[in-house]
Amino acid sequence: MRHGVRLGIDVGKARIGVARCDPHGLLATPLETVPRARGTDRGDLRRILELVGEHAAFEAVVGLPFGLSGHRTPSTEDAELFAQRLLTAARAEAGSGRAALEVRLVDERLSTVSAQQGLRDAGRSTKKSRNVIDQAAAVVILQHALDLERGRGVPPGTVIGADEAEDRRRGTA
Repeated sequence: MRHGVRLGIDVGKARIGVARCDPHGLLATPLETVPRARGTDRGDLRRILELVGEHAAFEAVVGLPFGLSGHRTPSTEDAELFAQRLLTAARAEAGSGRAALEVRLVDERLSTVSAQQGLRDAGRSTKKSRNVIDQAAAVVILQHALDLERGRGVPPGTVIGADEAEDRRRGTA
């Protein structure tokens, strides 16, 4: 198991849920709900990068929403695009002396449903808990990724830009 803080990210149309884990990668906890920026305003990316810095996170685990049968959806493409934008913004900041953030995509099927059920079980209504649901979904995504890594011994999902990084290491980029 790799050591260090990771952020879990649940990308939604209106909000982005963010969770974090402890440095040992044992437990994911809710952190914040970030309003989703539209157009040229990338305030959502700025805020997430601020959270990366505040918590000294080395990795962002972005949930990749597939349909129940595993098919791609518009939300799948939206999450991939957001993850790529996050990586690009993190690399731009890394140029200013900060270590580059690794951005990883992991399957998040049913994370929001699981988060909603957990909140209902705790006696919270869905309507009054929209911001909390986003954070809870980010917790589900991150905890699942941590558990998979602990069980398999390898990080789950796909690293965005991994081919580019490998090309740079080989000197072929």
